[in-house]
Amino acid sequence: MKNWIMVCLLMGISLASYGQRDRNIDREKLQAARVGFITNRLSITPEQAEKFWPLFNEHEEDRMSLMREMREISKKSEEDISNDEARKLIEARFDLQMKLLNAERVFLEKVAETLSPVQSLRLNEANRDFTRHIYRMQRRGREPGDDKRED
Repeated sequence: MKNWIMVCLLMGISLASYGQRDRNIDREKLQAARVGFITNRLSITPEQAEKFWPLFNEHEEDRMSLMREMREISKKSEEDISNDEARKLIEARFDLQMKLLNAERVFLEKVAETLSPVQSLRLNEANRDFTRHIYRMQRRGREPGDDKRED
């Protein structure tokens, strides 16, 4: 069963990477690859997955919304602004960072009801590993030979 999951995972990642390389991202395939990767990495059972993934998806949507707001602040900071406006942007950035931190706390409290403490602790790193893996695959696809090291 694990081998089958790994094969599906690798196919999904390959397809997601191919779609990203062409800037025609198939978000569904990318999300399916993320689900497979994290499920496999954390050994999430089907019973856990049924409760966990809706929580994860909701948290990701909320987090991405806050990150968009953070990007808007960064864009405004590049404009010609006054010191007062800069102070307000700094305060807004801190407020958003607190919202992100609080959202993470609430999410992990909810997840702790579904996943084990070890799985919950490893979740963030598994998600980052997935992102790093996609970036590496994308880079290899764009720049052939970059994954070869010259010694």
